[in-house]
Amino acid sequence: MNNLKDKHVLITGASSGIGEALAFALAEQKTIPILVARTESNLIQISRNIEKMHAIKPIIYPVDITDRDEWKKGIDHILRECGKIDVLINNAGVGYFETFDLIDWESIEKMIRLNLDALFFTTYYILPALMNQPAAHIINIGSQAGKIATPKSAVYSATKASVISFSNALRMELEGKVSVTSVNIGPVETAFFDTADPKGDYRKSVAKYMLDANDVAKHITKSLFTNKREINIPFWMHIGSKMYQTFPRIMEIILKPAFKKK
Repeated sequence: MNNLKDKHVLITGASSGIGEALAFALAEQKTIPILVARTESNLIQISRNIEKMHAIKPIIYPVDITDRDEWKKGIDHILRECGKIDVLINNAGVGYFETFDLIDWESIEKMIRLNLDALFFTTYYILPALMNQPAAHIINIGSQAGKIATPKSAVYSATKASVISFSNALRMELEGKVSVTSVNIGPVETAFFDTADPKGDYRKSVAKYMLDANDVAKHITKSLFTNKREINIPFWMHIGSKMYQTFPRIMEIILKPAFKKK
């Protein structure tokens, strides 16, 4: 494990799921988590629990990061309070599983605003602070859905494919200055599915394959300040995505029953 003591790590979408798990995993390494999300009550409770367990006091900032003006003020406030940011983890995201002809436009816009626009702006506005540090890292939470598109996730898959492409290009642009890693994960047991799959059918069908948010957080924490290009978990899904990219037509036929689980 790299020495993470006293590093300041900003996590978006930190009020639950992977973001919350990251906050605890990083605090365990004596890192200062900067927790950003809309739900202030959750951030306060997470902060209290971390302070009690690890004697680390996180910095919290409740804000809707899709509100660009308010989030810009928030970033400025955080930089004034902290003096620096060593790591940015773009974790906030949302998904809605429905066929493109039936999904409502508001849901499409929400995915684009949070999964892409907010991620781009957050990275753009914080990047100068990161580049001022002797070592810095950007972690972008992608998805295996960005590598293997499936029915009922046309827009979600498109946003995550964009996150992966953005990460790859940014990594080359920032080589030697800031490390960039994309985290491409399969389904994780979090509140994400409360929105993406409100009926719970898909969640039930993939329950035995669900990743644990704490395990994902450990993988990410171990990769900080390394030159790791991607974290792809579970491994078997990563192999599947490689085969899909090589033999897309054959894999779509083979995986058709799995694709229909949504």
